[in-house]
Parts: sequence; C-alpha cells; structure tokens
Amino acid sequence: MRKILDQMKSGDWLTEERQRVYGLMLLVASLVFLVAMVTSTQNRMMGAHNQLGTDFSQVWVAGKEANAGAPEAVFDLKRHVARQRAEFGADAAVYGWHYPPYFLAVAAPLAKLPYLPALALWQGLTLAAYLATIAALARAQKLDLRKTLLGALAFPAVMVNLGHGQNGFLTAALLAAGFLALERRQEPVAGVAFALLAYKPQFAFALPLALLLDRRWRAIAAAAATLAVMTALSIAAFGLSSWRAFFDGLAFTQKFVVEQGAAGFEKIQSPFAAVRLLGGDVSLAWGVQGAVTAIALIALVWLWRSGADRRAKFAATIVSTLLTTPYCLDYDMMALAPALVLLAGMGREKGFSPYEKTALALAFATPLAARPLAAAIALPLGAPAIALLFVLILRRGLATGEARLPSALPA
Repeated sequence: MRKILDQMKSGDWLTEERQRVYGLMLLVASLVFLVAMVTSTQNRMMGAHNQLGTDFSQVWVAGKEANAGAPEAVFDLKRHVARQRAEFGADAAVYGWHYPPYFLAVAAPLAKLPYLPALALWQGLTLAAYLATIAALARAQKLDLRKTLLGALAFPAVMVNLGHGQNGFLTAALLAAGFLALERRQEPVAGVAFALLAYKPQFAFALPLALLLDRRWRAIAAAAATLAVMTALSIAAFGLSSWRAFFDGLAFTQKFVVEQGAAGFEKIQSPFAAVRLLGGDVSLAWGVQGAVTAIALIALVWLWRSGADRRAKFAATIVSTLLTTPYCLDYDMMALAPALVLLAGMGREKGFSPYEKTALALAFATPLAARPLAAAIALPLGAPAIALLFVLILRRGLATGEARLPSALPA
C-alpha cells in the first residue's frame, strides 16, 4: 500500500509509454463506440427510442420551429416535446430547450439541412475548432503536438459529447481561444470569444471576475459590445417574444431541471447535484452549492491578485467555471481540456508537484466514469474530481512566481 501511495504522490506510475498506450486504448474504444452507434442507426434512430445524437435532435427541431416562424415555441415544453415526437416518433426520447435565444442562431441554419447531415456538420466543425485551439495552446507551450492531439481526442469527454451531439467542443474551443487571445494581448478577440459563450449563461461567474481582476478593460468592452450586438440580432431574427418566453421559463427550468434533476442527477457533475444524488434535500444542496461557489470565487480573487503563473490563473478560471454552477453535465467537462493542457505545460516546464500528475489523470478520466458510477452506486465523482483539480491548481499557482506563455503564438 505504501508503494502505491508513493507512486500516486510522485506520479511516476503515469509514464510516457502508459500515457501513449492508455490514450490509444481510449481512442480506439471511442471509435468502436461511434461506429457501433452509427451502424446500429436506422431511420435516424438507435434502437426503438434514442435518436442518433440524442440531445442534438431537439436542437435541430428547435431550429425548424424557429425557421417556421415560431421561435417562442421552443420554450413551451409541451409544444416542443410534441414537435419532437411528430418528427421522430411517439416513442422517441424527448428533450427540453434550456438555452437563451442566442443559440437559435446555431439551431436555425443547421435545421435547413436534413437531420443526419446537420448532426455531422455540427459535430465536425466544432470538433475541428476544439482541436485547432488545443493545438495552438500546445504550440504556445512547446508541448509535443502529436501527443497533445492524441490526448485531446482520447479525452473521454469527447466520446460523451459526440454521443449526445452536444456543444462541449464549442465551449472548450471558445475558452481556449479567449485565453490565448488574452495572452497575446488581443483583448477584443478575447472579449468576443468569451461573449459567444453566452449560450451557457450558467457559466457566467468566473470569466467576468477574471477579466476584472486582470484589468482587461478592452476585453470587457468588447464582450459587452458583442453581447449587445448578439442580443439585438437575436431580437431582430427571433423576436422579443423569444426572450420573454426564455425568462418566463427560468423558474420552471430551475425547479424541474436543476432542483428535481429531470435529466438525472447522475448526469450532472455539480456540487448541487452531488448532494441531491446522495439524498440531500434542495435547501441543503443550494447551501452546499452556494458555499462552494463563494469559496471558489474568493480563491480565484486570491490567485489573480498573486504573482502566480498566468497559466495557473487561466486554468483555475476554467475549472471554477464548472464549480460555480449547479448545472454542469458530463459533456460540459469538455471545458477541462484547455485547463489540462495549460497544467501539462506548467508541469513539463517546472516539474509536477506532489499528487499533481495523479489528479490530472483523475480529471482526465472522470468523464468516462462519472455517469456510470453515479447511476450504479450513487457515487458523485465529477464534482469532487473538479474540486480536487481546483485545489491543486491553487497550490501550484501560489507556489510559483510570475510566468507568461511564450509570446510567439500562432496567428
């Protein structure tokens, strides 16, 4: 046992060869999973009830509703469910729309295509954006590009995201692009990238705080201007009624989706969901979530005001984005990818601190095991793993001096 603990502390168990072999194994498993999904699909359905791309099916239907002149209908659960069943069958799985009207700008053009081409285009384009930004982040830190891209593809959250046709690739790409732009002092670009994340308003705590603490006034101005333009365009395209419907539905979303866990608490990787999964009531869950959010934001302020390595600040901001929301699903853990690359770069350059490599490996593997463990034995793995990573980033960041990413970043 002592030897095992020593290996976990040093991280020596995670050799270069094991990283390569484990990465290849995960990548092959993902490819087998995807091939099995696609080859089992008939008339867009995997078996009797599940659409290929599951969650994407309702995004595509929402786009069709918007194109038909009824964007507010997506916020009416009964109408939206009825439209999904009319499209995919009475026994098909159905999903709720919880995005602000901004995301209809993605759904509407995709819905002009047939379902399967739309799904392939959406996943292909966002996967390419994710890989491109991760590659740029790797080159900025002089990491081995081939190994980094292997890890980026083998990251189990990729398989989860592809299985659900979700937007995790886009989230990760925008976060990586935003922080790369900040380090290159391209603040307006960073502001635009961060503003485009407004389709996930539950992630809105950490990023604005980080920009304020870093005094990135041009980035803040660009983000505010981008949000104003996005809002005006969404009203012009989808009407003010879509925003009224969105705000009218927030109370229902909070009660039904967040507090009652309509999607299943095993899928949600937040402190709130962890408490609910373990049998805690709603008041206790909100209390724990509030405490974690407050502690994470206070710690983030402390870190940004320190002389810590900027990569630690960036990574901590990304990880705290997931910690500070009650609604973070397993596919949202795609956002951890740029943080893991930043931390890998720090470790390669300065050496890994005790338990750091093991914690990084745990965070990397968590999307693979979080949902199955929660469903099988009510064990919440996601939130504790994310919190552990955050704590280790704080420890690492506050123990190091100021450092910057290399200035010669790719254009």
